[in-house]
Amino acid sequence: MKIALIGYGKMGKAIEQIAISRGHEIVSVVDINNPEEFTSDRFKQADVAIEFTTPATAFDNYMKSFAAGVPVVSGTTGWLSHLPEIKAKCEHEGATFFYASNFSIGVNIFFAVNKYLAKIMNKFPDYNVSMTEVHHIHKLDEPSGTAITLAEGILENLDRKDRWTLEKEEKPTDLAIHAIREGEVPGIHEITYDSPVDYISIKHDAKSRAGFALGAVVAAEFTAGKKGFLGMDDMLKF
Repeated sequence: MKIALIGYGKMGKAIEQIAISRGHEIVSVVDINNPEEFTSDRFKQADVAIEFTTPATAFDNYMKSFAAGVPVVSGTTGWLSHLPEIKAKCEHEGATFFYASNFSIGVNIFFAVNKYLAKIMNKFPDYNVSMTEVHHIHKLDEPSGTAITLAEGILENLDRKDRWTLEKEEKPTDLAIHAIREGEVPGIHEITYDSPVDYISIKHDAKSRAGFALGAVVAAEFTAGKKGFLGMDDMLKF
């Protein structure tokens, strides 16, 4: 498979290594210094582009990729206000887009466990739920896209919470997310249910970026040749 990389930071380089090890070819690399690469023949021949950049640049990268006729797999977070436009491109203009707030297989198992636990805890109102997420100091969005996905999974299944909020609860129906930025932490997410007599917690702690990079390449393999708006649920069939 021919892959274009959009973004060539630590994630882009990790994706490159894994893609090559799985027999794929990197035919184009787009970074901040060469935006003209989107219109090159090299980029246009890609079977799929894998995009990890910034919240401010992601949507424009998607539009340029669609204009070149190249499907996109993206793990950039913080741009979701544009999600209806992306879905419309897929539905009405034949674009192909695979999005995940986190490509780690382990995190996606964690998503499923989180929803199941919230469904159980819906019957036990003495337990108050909160979340802590920790990431490296270079991460630009807060809370993380993974934390938002986890929060949405809780809100769908726990009747006593109706929105998430950063840092502290303003009212009992708020789900508090405590976001910490320190060092080079790849990503830690912990959900805690606290009662007067005990607490229950579930936690995912990423050891490195390798799990995210592998998941992104597997998603690209899944996406190539498909049409429409896709996600981890389509690929993993949980």
